[in-house]
Amino acid sequence: MLEKRKILIYLFLLFSTQLLATTELQFTVHTGNVSAQNNDCFAEISDIQNGQAPYTFQWSKKDIPLTSNKAYDLHEGTEYTIKVSDALGSTTTKTFIIPPSSSTEKINHFFGSMVDIIASVLMVDIFALLHMYDPIIYDTQGNPLLHPNGSPKQTNIPLIVVWLFLGALYFTLRFKFINIHGFIHSIHLVRGKYDKPEDKGQLSHFQALATALSATVGLGNIAGVALAIGIGGPGATFWMILMGILGMSSKFTEAALGVKYRRINKNGEVSGGPMYYLQYVFGTRTYIRKKMGKALAIFFAILLIGSSLGGGNMFQANQSFSNIAQMIPSLQNHSILFGFGLAFLVGIVILGGITSIAKVTSKIVPIMAGIYLITGLIIIFSNFSHIETVAKAIYNGAFHASSVYGGLIGVMVMGIQRAAFSNEAGIGSAAIAHSTVKTQKPVSEGFVALLEPFIDTVVICSLTAFVLIFTGYYSPEITAQFQGANLTSEAFGSVFPWFKWVLLITILLFAYSTLISWSYYGIKGFDFLFGSLCEKLFNNRSIAEKAYKILFLSFIIVGTASSNSNVVDFSDMMLLCMAFPNMIGLVVFAPRLQKDLQKYWMQVKNKTLTSNSK
Repeated sequence: MLEKRKILIYLFLLFSTQLLATTELQFTVHTGNVSAQNNDCFAEISDIQNGQAPYTFQWSKKDIPLTSNKAYDLHEGTEYTIKVSDALGSTTTKTFIIPPSSSTEKINHFFGSMVDIIASVLMVDIFALLHMYDPIIYDTQGNPLLHPNGSPKQTNIPLIVVWLFLGALYFTLRFKFINIHGFIHSIHLVRGKYDKPEDKGQLSHFQALATALSATVGLGNIAGVALAIGIGGPGATFWMILMGILGMSSKFTEAALGVKYRRINKNGEVSGGPMYYLQYVFGTRTYIRKKMGKALAIFFAILLIGSSLGGGNMFQANQSFSNIAQMIPSLQNHSILFGFGLAFLVGIVILGGITSIAKVTSKIVPIMAGIYLITGLIIIFSNFSHIETVAKAIYNGAFHASSVYGGLIGVMVMGIQRAAFSNEAGIGSAAIAHSTVKTQKPVSEGFVALLEPFIDTVVICSLTAFVLIFTGYYSPEITAQFQGANLTSEAFGSVFPWFKWVLLITILLFAYSTLISWSYYGIKGFDFLFGSLCEKLFNNRSIAEKAYKILFLSFIIVGTASSNSNVVDFSDMMLLCMAFPNMIGLVVFAPRLQKDLQKYWMQVKNKTLTSNSK
């Protein structure tokens, strides 16, 4: 009898399981890849069974509405999920991957995977992980704001932004607001008051500043700021300016150390920057400490090369062609020809070395900045009657931010992030250019360098933001239609249509100057890694430099013809990675630099400072 009961129970459970399986909500996912180009895949849900309409479709891609059974612009190789729910609350979730097929898609997927891995560290929100705040964005009634796919919108405080902000704040306090009380002295140095041509080095203070500025003042000042205002609203402007001011102290620190630990060869050529001062960050007393410092320097040099070929090269070339092709549609099918032309123009400058680069940048930077400033000011004064509205929008947006822009935290992070990414304070790249200055006083170049974030962020980035706000090109309705440089272009064209052409010229100059300066940064990173090897193998260290120049010029052509967005994203991540080893070095060396600064100030006050004084 007992055995019969067991058999009946077993048959009942088996029947129930089969019944549930047949009544479970089921559907089919059809996928497709439109072409060999990137990010043009699609997925469609069909053959829904055992459910009751209406259905909702929650895709993991946040911009797909809950009512859509189709998803477009999917990325090859990325895992997606789709959860289908019926009117009775039954749900079924499936995952799918559309494999990359073409070589372009495979390259894009590879770098996309690398970007995701790096971003999981750099962009992690440690405050949210520690439950120190609620990252979900709420409206005025306390309801969470939702993406089209139904998931809640969230703010994010990236680790890299916190790292750069705290570092900038520390240096500002450590050096007693050097960014403010050292400003006038910085101008005296740039004007050549303490220049002495016979000092060791290759460039004057002004030339070093112009070279470093040409690398930082680029398309990010136009497209990046438009993105920040579009996402963070007018209030992001305040936090962007604040971070620009604090970043002046970080730039002071790294430039001074770049000169302090630079090396000058028998031909008078200078090599400096984080690769050289990071070698001493752990001291030199033991073999292990020396090797740890060397490893950190090598790590930085690798990141530097990646950033040089990506953000400092391919991105600039690609965006230059995109903007000119938009204005002149007949050029759209001639990207490679444009790439060859741009590579030629860059090549004739960089083949002459840092002195040739400095001669060009010292002329281009004032011209391009002047054109942009004059044009921007004309637009602002044309709309000056809106000054009160603009002031209120910035103030309220900075301290009473709307939930549409992510609340106070979202606006603050967006402004700080844009400034940090634009002026590169704390990244270490500019220290390479500043190390070439003709001086025997490392601290003096620190003063010169602190002007860089001021010009890049407080002046140029802020000008872009003010143009967007004064013209009203910051509302969610407008930013939904235009993004990046296109948004800035529309704002410029709102006063005089031909201003778009002025902006195009400025964009091309910004990109060109960034290309030639970042080529030098990459050369120095490549020489640090392979210069000694070439000297041993071929008895000629310059082979490493020549090889990199050829590589750099080739990447310009690749950049104009490439649509591999993830390659550029990867290089941007490498640029941000540079901040971790560099900031470690800056913090460690800050006490030593503070002593040098005190001695320097004493000489300034006693009027005994000369460029060759000991």
